[in-house]
Amino acid sequence: MQALVIVAHGSHLNPDSSTPTYDHADTIREVGAFDEVRTGFWKEEPSIREVLRTVESDEVYVVPLFISEGYFTEQVIPRELRLDGWDVADWDSDGLSATHVTLPAGDVPEKTVHYCGPVGTHEAMTDVIVRRAESVTEDPDVGDGFGLAVVGHGTERNENSAKAIEYHAQRVRDMDRFDEVQALYMDEDPEVDDVTDYFDADDIVVVPLFVADGFHTQEDIPEDMGLTDDYRTGYDVPTEVDGHRIWYAGAVGTEGLMADVVLERAADAGADIGDALEVVRERTRKTPMAGD
Repeated sequence: MQALVIVAHGSHLNPDSSTPTYDHADTIREVGAFDEVRTGFWKEEPSIREVLRTVESDEVYVVPLFISEGYFTEQVIPRELRLDGWDVADWDSDGLSATHVTLPAGDVPEKTVHYCGPVGTHEAMTDVIVRRAESVTEDPDVGDGFGLAVVGHGTERNENSAKAIEYHAQRVRDMDRFDEVQALYMDEDPEVDDVTDYFDADDIVVVPLFVADGFHTQEDIPEDMGLTDDYRTGYDVPTEVDGHRIWYAGAVGTEGLMADVVLERAADAGADIGDALEVVRERTRKTPMAGD
């Protein structure tokens, strides 16, 4: 038997923050790739600390629903899972290349845990960003005549936060699909506040590289870009700002195709998922965004 455990941050303040995690777990559960699919959270129940106790399978694939490598993926999650012998050096990562490490779990030594890198640094996340642009514009061929901004938090405390944003922006740029592609940040230059300064294209799709919609994606970014003076009054999609049409997509993690990235991570660690990838890719083209 094999189990998938998706671990995420969660929130005591925003009940919607866990919705994408549950939705992606449901998608994967429905395709039958694993005998069990569980979720665990840092700030909600069921907790990461207890989630392995809810699993019957001997082989457990743990996939962090986080955007970048850092404090949570390198310290918090391994500690809460009580992974015996965990050493971040075993990932041998440059901040983008963590794949997986196989370790026993201290509390449940009969189980083998395949601890995977975060979804946000997997190459498949690039496809989710593009799918997000397709979803918000309702155009499966969007690209020609459009600019694309990939937006991250950005922080000097964790340089890997910016690495993930730059990585995917460059991968989209290499597709030569959009007229312009730019990585922008909330807390460092180039800032999303000045989004129109970085594009010549009349139409700009803005995709925040966040797992769930919350304070930053629903309040800060729309107001910072000038979509609205008060997020509570809402805004149009697209909204005209400084002579450009801004197509604001909201958090990338709410896109149904995120389930594909979770599966990719588990498969890279050795999970037998059969044709689940193909099924999920097909199904998520026909379903609403997670949380809708």
